[in-house]
Amino acid sequence: MLQLHMGDESGILTVSSLNGQIKALLEKKFPFVWVKGEISNFRVPASGHFYFTLKDANSQINAVFFRAQNRYLRFLPESGMQVICQARLSVYEPRGEYQLIVEVMEPVGAGQLQLAFEALKKKLDSEGLFDPARKKTLPLCPQNVCLVTSRSGAAIRDILKVLQGSPYPVTVTVFPVAVQGAEARFEIAEALGAASMLSWRHEWDVLIMGRGGGSIEDLWAFNEEVVARAISACSIPTISAVGHEIDFTIADMAADLRMPTPTAAAEWVVKRLEQFHRELHGSRDRLVKVVRAKLDTLGFRLKYLEGRITHPKSRLANLRLTVDDRLERLTVGIRRRLEKERLSYEHLLGRLLYQNPQERIRKNRSEVDALSKELTLHHRRILNGYRQRFENSVSRLEALNPLAVLLRGYSITYRMADGKVIRSSTQTGPGERVMVRLAEGRLECVVDKAENDRTEKKG
Repeated sequence: MLQLHMGDESGILTVSSLNGQIKALLEKKFPFVWVKGEISNFRVPASGHFYFTLKDANSQINAVFFRAQNRYLRFLPESGMQVICQARLSVYEPRGEYQLIVEVMEPVGAGQLQLAFEALKKKLDSEGLFDPARKKTLPLCPQNVCLVTSRSGAAIRDILKVLQGSPYPVTVTVFPVAVQGAEARFEIAEALGAASMLSWRHEWDVLIMGRGGGSIEDLWAFNEEVVARAISACSIPTISAVGHEIDFTIADMAADLRMPTPTAAAEWVVKRLEQFHRELHGSRDRLVKVVRAKLDTLGFRLKYLEGRITHPKSRLANLRLTVDDRLERLTVGIRRRLEKERLSYEHLLGRLLYQNPQERIRKNRSEVDALSKELTLHHRRILNGYRQRFENSVSRLEALNPLAVLLRGYSITYRMADGKVIRSSTQTGPGERVMVRLAEGRLECVVDKAENDRTEKKG
């Protein structure tokens, strides 16, 4: 039996010391190992680290995949997934548990790119990015085409060859981009954004984005999230034509229309134009037919009406006779009326001479003169009141007139870019064009220096 003498404790380890020595030993013995197993109890707390258990049929081990490393993954791990991990073996001293600190993780079975594809597809679909209700209506007559593809690839040659064979005029604007490689996704997204911003000026009817066939690695730029979101945000109806018919990308699902090849996209434009012009000619022919039928009906009606109309000469002769008769009757009537009025005038004149109105006129004239003077005085008083109020209003208006302020040497400065008034030096900067409004005329200037009075006083 082991005898322990309490007086000599030099060989006794504390728990922390023991765990520390075990950690140092394990980390030295297993600096990096490749471990294959199934993920279990996978969880992601607010820190963004991945915590899970890696197990096989007979054993298991705890593992952690820190956020600084797991953010480079192209797929989202989940419980039940078989993976291969490159990791360091370490000990979590507070609990005395050893664990794997994962540095690299790769899926087993399905390729990493395919898992990344499925994960991104699931994510964007849950956000509604592929919802058919969000897709834009394709144009009936796509005559102005915007093309986002490689400057020298087979796709641009195939598309231009098909469009050049179109019997109808087609305008093509090319945004050359890299279609594979590390920077391809950013160039494609930037080209889509630029085309969207410039669409109001160039009025592109449709945007074709794509490239020729290749491996999944070659086509991967079109499976990137930044490209899918750029397609969704683009204001131009977008056609995705990536790879061959068997290739299917995230861009195809985000676009408003998917075509199996770039050539098929160009053929769609040509067929759309042919269909539009065919329907246009058909509508024109139907319109001409309807108009001709209407003209024939109106022609028959015109002939019928012409048969019912009396000849103008006969009608004119009848009107002349009617006018002569009316004129003779009118002359007799006027003579009789004049005679009647003459007799009435003589009668009234006799009565007027009998009742001389001179005295009444004199009296009324005196009253009129008095009333006229009174009216004149009243009118002057009213005018003086209105004049005084008008002068007061003019004085107040002149006090509020901004031009009166300008006459005292002040000015108003506008920003020429948007016409807004500049009230502070912080609202402009060197090199910006401004307009200075004076009492007489205006000046167009360029800001050389902008200083803030408050800043100067503090200094």
